[in-house]
Amino acid sequence: MIARPRLVALRHRLLPLLLALLAVLPAAARGEAESVIVVGGDRYHPPYEFLDDQGQPAGYNVELTRAIAEVMGLEVRIELATWSEVRHGLESGEIDILQGMSFSEARTEAFDFAPPHAIVHQSIFARRGTPPVESLEALRGREVIVQRGDIMHDFLIDQGLDIRPITTDTHADALRSLAAGQHDYALVANLPALYLSQELGLTNIVPVAQPFSLRYGYAVRRGNADLLAQFSEGLAILRNTGRHQAIYDKWLGPLEQAEGVPWKRIGLVGAVLSGLLLLVLGGIMVWNRMLKRQVAAHTEELRQRQQQLIQADKMTSLGILVSGVAHEINNPSGLLLLNLPVLRDAYDDARPILEAYYREHGDFSLGGLPYSRMRDEIPPMLDEMLEGTQRIKRIVGDLKDFARQDSRDLDDALDLNQVVGTATRLVDNSIRQATDRFTTRYAPDLPMVRGNTQRLEQVVINLVLNACQALEARDQGIRLSTRHDAAARRVILEVADQGRGIPAEALNRLTDPFFTTRRECGGTGLGLSVSAGIVHEHGGELAFASRPGQGTTVTLSLPVEASPPDASQRKRP
Repeated sequence: MIARPRLVALRHRLLPLLLALLAVLPAAARGEAESVIVVGGDRYHPPYEFLDDQGQPAGYNVELTRAIAEVMGLEVRIELATWSEVRHGLESGEIDILQGMSFSEARTEAFDFAPPHAIVHQSIFARRGTPPVESLEALRGREVIVQRGDIMHDFLIDQGLDIRPITTDTHADALRSLAAGQHDYALVANLPALYLSQELGLTNIVPVAQPFSLRYGYAVRRGNADLLAQFSEGLAILRNTGRHQAIYDKWLGPLEQAEGVPWKRIGLVGAVLSGLLLLVLGGIMVWNRMLKRQVAAHTEELRQRQQQLIQADKMTSLGILVSGVAHEINNPSGLLLLNLPVLRDAYDDARPILEAYYREHGDFSLGGLPYSRMRDEIPPMLDEMLEGTQRIKRIVGDLKDFARQDSRDLDDALDLNQVVGTATRLVDNSIRQATDRFTTRYAPDLPMVRGNTQRLEQVVINLVLNACQALEARDQGIRLSTRHDAAARRVILEVADQGRGIPAEALNRLTDPFFTTRRECGGTGLGLSVSAGIVHEHGGELAFASRPGQGTTVTLSLPVEASPPDASQRKRP
């Protein structure tokens, strides 16, 4: 039996692991009450968020937040104050998440943003009779009123324009000051300003330019990925069920339809043009058929773009879920990586005692099987378990890297062999299910290429999965090979399968959006279209060669980097 000091040491090693496991268990499993999530917002920013006549939070953002909390099972408390106060509350940790914040690259240094749930237009307001302006450049040397801490306040500070910002707590204060003859212009969100100017009876101010349209949505302090993932997932659910659109139409639809429409001017121009239109009526009838065709073509294009946006939204939500699942898998796999070596050492220590007992008393049962068999099988079993756990850790790491939102930066120096190696690890299970004959051949010392690793991994994954889906039997193979075309200064990846092949009439349409030969199997026709776009962004090309019944070869070529780094810096798959 194991000596008592070793048992004590083993207990001291396992106790911290048990405590760490308890720390990652859900609060409900530990019998703890879940904390209330504090959601902040602007108290006077209608129709997005405001305090109603009873002093209660209301508006588009408020109803959307409550709907997300309902579908995700969250307990939230909505607190509305001046914008500068709630922004400071988020920065200091007193508020967990803001339900309405405009996105900018500068703000990503301090905040993380969910996918936007609205687009907010920023307008320049002026008093009637003021000389018109078309852009911020025309405001140089002027006094411009902005909301304190708002996106336009940030923008004026960051750009360093010769504009004198005058700050107020709310949009209403900014509009009142402008209407009262103070300062020159106001730079505020368009819908709230129109809403407030009508409510306050400020008839002497009008919007004169609309220089910005900004993404608007939930924001957390940088690094609070778990909370942001819950709100992003809830928003995706509301979008897919149509509930988000219903809330949007309820609060913002009527205002957007009426926004800034000069009815009197339209009526005057229509009266003048009506006589001219009578003269060209014959020409209109001639063009009518052509216009119908163009409208039909544009309608189909818009439908395709809508489907692409829906698919992109689903992929964003899927990336968030994958990242969360990978994080949860890391905890038990880490426990196994720590405990399996301890169990292997424990068995090594116990083996002399078991051998002595076996020699003295003969064979005995261990784990339901004879010891004479188990003594040779337990060590390789432990080694295989440890190797499998290490493989899980590598796959989880690859998944987390692939799911991480990329910056679309195409300036990374990367090795195509490494990109292919990572991509094949991510789809290893699909490969194993599809074929027994999967081979790779990596050319040594490939020149480096410039691009984005995650996006190129997405292309390779799509090509390999397409090859797997083309196979009709497990004895049909897939071959991946890389090489360097020095004359053309390109690096090449070939993905060749021995599957069913592609008809000649379909080859030229493979990268068209929504074209697929697997519609009955659930194919969307977006994979190769998106992949071709990524390759084009990298200055590369995708080529297809296929015959029905003889398989398909896809060739990906990318330009080499102008001055490759030293070979000692390369990583290999």
